[in-house]
Amino acid sequence: MKDTGTPALLQLPDGTELALDEEGYLQDWHTWTPEVARHWASLDGITLAADHWAIIELLRSHYEQYEIAPPMRALLKLARARLQQEALSRRELYRLFPEGPAKQACRYAGLPRPVSCI
Repeated sequence: MKDTGTPALLQLPDGTELALDEEGYLQDWHTWTPEVARHWASLDGITLAADHWAIIELLRSHYEQYEIAPPMRALLKLARARLQQEALSRRELYRLFPEGPAKQACRYAGLPRPVSCI
């Protein structure tokens, strides 16, 4: 995002405005609500289903415990356990989050951009 001197805001359909960082992620992950995820997903043309929510909840839980989003390999391992799908693949995570499972899912979860994302 271009620095204009004023913080960028995410405006939700109900009029709520939330501050974004310079990369377009929530400045404060505590301000997140499920409506944030639904709003960003709708902007991306995605309807969130149970598997999306499981990944979002997994990311938020991991971040709350470790204060960092898991790297892709760890995300895949955690998702397999959470969804009880040992055959879950990177391809399936990309189907759920086409812009990148870590990057897009973290944005939907209200978390900072993962360090491992280029």
